[in-house]
Amino acid sequence: MTESLSASVDLGAPLVVLAVALFALTVLLLALEVRSARGGGPRNTRALVLGTGVVAAVLLLGAVLRPARVSARSSLLGPRVVVLEDLSRSMDLPGFQGDRAATRDTSAAALGQRSADARFAWLGFGEGPPTPLGDGAPRPRFGGSDLVAALEAVARPIGEHPSAIVVLSDGRLDRPSEEGLDGAMTAALGGLGVPVHTVLLAEDSPADASVRDVRTTGAAVAHQPTNLRIEVGCAGGLACDAVPVHVRELREAAPATELASGVAKVIDGRAVVELPVTLDRAGTRVLEVALSAPAGDTIPENDRRFLPIDVTRDRVRVLHVAGRPTYDVRALRTWLKADASVDLVAFFILRSQEDDVRASPDELALIPFPVDELFSEHLPSFDAVVLQDFNAAPYGLTKHLPALARYVERGGGLVMVGGPDSFVPGHYADTPLADVLPVELKLPADDRTLGVDSAVFTPRLTDAGQRSPVLAPVRALLGGEWPEAPGTNVVGDARASALVLLEHPTRRTKSGAAMPILALGEQGSGRTIALTIDGSHRLLFSAFAANAAGRAHGAFWDALLGWLMRDPRFEPASVELPHGCFAGEPTTLRLRPFPGAKGDAEVRVAKLGTGEVVRTAPVALDGDAARDVVLEPLAIGGYAATVTLRGEAQPIASMRRDFACERGGEEWADSRPDPKRLEAIAKATGGKSVRAGEEASLPLPAATPVTAERHVAPLAPPWVWTVAAAFAIGAHWIVRRRAGLS
Repeated sequence: MTESLSASVDLGAPLVVLAVALFALTVLLLALEVRSARGGGPRNTRALVLGTGVVAAVLLLGAVLRPARVSARSSLLGPRVVVLEDLSRSMDLPGFQGDRAATRDTSAAALGQRSADARFAWLGFGEGPPTPLGDGAPRPRFGGSDLVAALEAVARPIGEHPSAIVVLSDGRLDRPSEEGLDGAMTAALGGLGVPVHTVLLAEDSPADASVRDVRTTGAAVAHQPTNLRIEVGCAGGLACDAVPVHVRELREAAPATELASGVAKVIDGRAVVELPVTLDRAGTRVLEVALSAPAGDTIPENDRRFLPIDVTRDRVRVLHVAGRPTYDVRALRTWLKADASVDLVAFFILRSQEDDVRASPDELALIPFPVDELFSEHLPSFDAVVLQDFNAAPYGLTKHLPALARYVERGGGLVMVGGPDSFVPGHYADTPLADVLPVELKLPADDRTLGVDSAVFTPRLTDAGQRSPVLAPVRALLGGEWPEAPGTNVVGDARASALVLLEHPTRRTKSGAAMPILALGEQGSGRTIALTIDGSHRLLFSAFAANAAGRAHGAFWDALLGWLMRDPRFEPASVELPHGCFAGEPTTLRLRPFPGAKGDAEVRVAKLGTGEVVRTAPVALDGDAARDVVLEPLAIGGYAATVTLRGEAQPIASMRRDFACERGGEEWADSRPDPKRLEAIAKATGGKSVRAGEEASLPLPAATPVTAERHVAPLAPPWVWTVAAAFAIGAHWIVRRRAGLS
């Protein structure tokens, strides 16, 4: 319980100050008057004048202020202090006490010991708004350190604002940047006007050479050079001069392909080198940028970075090779030529090597088919190869089939279209190319059809064909109907991972399954299509095609070529990594299936370079709602995630997404702490910057008294003060008259 004197509660502070000032002025003037009086009588009389005047002024002041005795029971409320802990992955780097995360936790515990001085609110910051931290709960990790977003969230809530903010960090922040720091902090605090104190968790840079940044200087277009701007850094006293840098493309089941190399000349701990790379395939490609670090490098994990890069196409470059100019060949060639997005190179075989033309070479208008030049030198420049009714044996293609198979495995696209000289009759069975097709070409020895069935039939949509986005444009035009086909090549079963969209209504394979007519397959990094009929032109010109004005042919081939080139329109799902992939931590894949997808799906993750399947996970689908798949921690490297949607008995669609996992990502790219940034933040807000272990020196705001019980008792009633003041003034007047001062 505390007691004090106070003026009447109905008087504001300005009136109290004015009354006291007038009282002091009155006493001062009275003293000057008495002192300067010449004929004021004896000294004791002048003292009596001064005394009665002072008493009268005091009583008059009491009548105005009406003082009261205040008895209060109160307690002290500590200031609200928000502690922002850095939760970025740079906390795994070396600090004062082990790693920076351990230093942070020790510093937070030291602040907690000052709970008698303040009320602490514990938040963690990384990407976006801060995260509340519970006692003993594991700290999440983030791939960034955005202090500005955290301060904006702290300053925004309605209610009690913090009296101070304490930041525990290494200073390696995404925001605020070094440029315009004062303005950024003022804007983030929103006029809150509170000091931001900072605690530095690391000071010395570790001995480290790293790939700090990798950027493309423009869009990556297939078959065109793209410059990579690579920043290399050396810190912590590591001796760096000329650092070799290599750029490689990761393949699914093959060693990485080196695309470029160079030497970074390090000056003052930093070097920038630009290397041109050319990627032959569109889609998402994973590049590895690695440096050869000098001896003494203490953080080898950041010596290489992985860059998933989306490669686009200026135009789709297609090689179309046909055995003869049939209606089907002419229809497809005409459509390819009419599409402005396709760069077409087409060859018709009008004569074989055995033909006797009875003319000298100078008289021939037809040149021999340049098979060696096309399939040895120029094959990588094509995005897709279409083999239509083409016999490999007479024209020397057989020796190039292994290269064509490797072309597919490395990301190329292949379409084989039926005809009398295609598939088995075209001498493709038991070749490396047969291994990459989505259907088997090994037929029973007693098969009398020699690989061709000339009976007219109507292809039948499978369950996958009725639901796959690849045939959605044709279904929109034709419904579930399909024109008659003038026979088909005979093939075996579809491979286990193939998607069969059209099947034969009566013919069966050796296993008893319906024979595939249109099958799609994935092989390595590439895709293949097997169409066993040569009657797709009937979607363009026939009595049946008239129902859709011939538009179904273009829709059909646009979808097949789009799927071959991984056009998102024809993919069954999209796969995202909302939080990236970090080695040693669980990885979340977000699957968004095409509308109406139901049933089961499977996610299969394979290691790039070896093709080894390292993770599998089932997913239940219901409509187009996104599904998150959490994978167990992966090691550093590149990966391919293949999503297969399944129907009742077979796959109905599949797609693939390449990605990479790093140890610390951007947060490990530059391992140097930044104490100057923390000092500048504290200075800009009126706070103090200290090292870890000096938390006790942080100046926290004073506690606020909080009154729980209060009693007010006047010293005297107002009329007593008034009457006493009146008598005192009268007495003072009488004394003045006798002293000759009035």
